[in-house]
Amino acid sequence: MAEDARYRIAETAMALFLEQGYEAVTVEAVAEASRVSRRTVFRYFGGKDELPFPDHSARLAVLDRRLRAAGPDDDPVEVVIAGTEESLRDFLSRPQLVFRRYRLTRLVPELRNREIVEHERYVSLTSAFLRTHLPPGTPSHQAMGLAALVDAMHRSALGNWARSDGATDALGELQAGMAWVRSLVSGAPGATDGRLLLAAVPDTPAARRALLALRAEATPLE
Repeated sequence: MAEDARYRIAETAMALFLEQGYEAVTVEAVAEASRVSRRTVFRYFGGKDELPFPDHSARLAVLDRRLRAAGPDDDPVEVVIAGTEESLRDFLSRPQLVFRRYRLTRLVPELRNREIVEHERYVSLTSAFLRTHLPPGTPSHQAMGLAALVDAMHRSALGNWARSDGATDALGELQAGMAWVRSLVSGAPGATDGRLLLAAVPDTPAARRALLALRAEATPLE
């Protein structure tokens, strides 16, 4: 399968880069070690600096489909959060790829720069979605700000996981970060259009518990 070949070439390339140094390894050497032709390598990768990133294009396509599938009644921020959590789960399903790439990008500035470019593609995709799906009248800077913030939570959780060789709870960290994002959104000026809901309820222990729970939901997290 094409996907299997892509990942096999990438894994071979990263092993060679770590063993021999990025500058010392040629595309021809990667092709030979992968038992494919140089032409096959370039069929899957645009250049040497793309070799450690076999997964991003497919993951972006998945995210794009999720965003396009959003319904008119879906909360756009929640759609982006759900897509980002799905993306992280996919990263976590290939731990050795992530660990090797993390080590490489800390050793090779060219690959570190490429990694930044890859993450910017996620931000561009989600910010474009938010610009067209946030409520009318939302300040224009909020789409980019929210997209960058969600991506930052993702990169923080993934980076901590990679740095620890998988010892941290990346998904738990991401979900905690997203809870913070939600608290910022819910506490933003205009988030409730200034409207309040008033209701009369009986003074019972059950009603008090319910009101306390509602207050906790409405109070931004510290």
